[in-house]
Amino acid sequence: MGDLHTEFREAVNMTATELRKWLESDESREVGQKRSAGAESVGHDSGRKIVRILGTKKADLTDADEQHMRKVVGYVHRHMAQRPGGDVTDSRWRHSLMNWGHDPLK
Repeated sequence: MGDLHTEFREAVNMTATELRKWLESDESREVGQKRSAGAESVGHDSGRKIVRILGTKKADLTDADEQHMRKVVGYVHRHMAQRPGGDVTDSRWRHSLMNWGHDPLK
């Protein structure tokens, strides 16, 4: 495995500002796996963690932050491999990836 921080920055191609704004949208809240009805989706929760990680100096990252960074890299790689055919601009697939900080149209 390469450098975690490099892999994370390659997987997360949205800025903290872009991701924060996206997470406030209805589309962001409508996609993803929820632990229970009405609960926040796993991806939405991940997005909030990513925004915090993006605002944290590398030296100040915790083991939990680095564990989440590995989870994000794995998720983005797996999800990208499942790209559906056709226009993905307004797809649940893209919206789910964006919750994890990756906009496949960038």
